[in-house]
Amino acid sequence: MDRQVIPFSMRVEFQQHLATCLARAEQTLQMFDPDFSIWQLGSSATDAQLRRFLQGGGRLQLVAHDGKPVERDAPRFLHLIKDYGHLIEVRRTPAQLRQLTDSFCIADQRDIVRRFHADHFRGEAVFNGPQDLQISLERFLTIWLESSAGLYANSTGL
Repeated sequence: MDRQVIPFSMRVEFQQHLATCLARAEQTLQMFDPDFSIWQLGSSATDAQLRRFLQGGGRLQLVAHDGKPVERDAPRFLHLIKDYGHLIEVRRTPAQLRQLTDSFCIADQRDIVRRFHADHFRGEAVFNGPQDLQISLERFLTIWLESSAGLYANSTGL
């Protein structure tokens, strides 16, 4: 597959490109979003994709400002964390990073689906374009290192 850059501006397009990104992932998934409320982490389709990825030995890193939407709306994802906790790391951003409003998913340092602002669906998907990911990879690493374990402190242990 040659490098593809696909702009999008609608929710359905974002979700289609995200599903493609998840399906193509084999080794790593790095995700950042303020709260993952529109990512459908609790859907059966996303659960199946993530289980396939994790069963193959993939590693998932997820960072959010707020984990309440995941706790409230994604019980399948919480169960996935229980089943594959050794392959999933979940972090929460500190207060000084709460102004970050972009949203992205990086697969295998090769594919990315990013929304330029989490309140809007305008963004782009890049498949088979590792050269396009350098800034986003560095951004994710910075966010990751500044964040602490867990999306939120409660009985689910996230």
